[in-house]
Amino acid sequence: MGHPTEEQIRKRAFELWEQAGKPEGREDEFWHQAQRELQGAEERGDLNKGADI
Repeated sequence: MGHPTEEQIRKRAFELWEQAGKPEGREDEFWHQAQRELQGAEERGDLNKGADI
């Protein structure tokens, strides 16, 4: 199976950013967190869960 798509990562990172109160200057932090979450979901065979976030 492939890696999470950029769109999946973008959507999850945006959600994380919103949940954190939309702080400025932390885009990379949320991007990497989303990548880790989705990669973990993929490894568990759960990637579709992250696709709708």
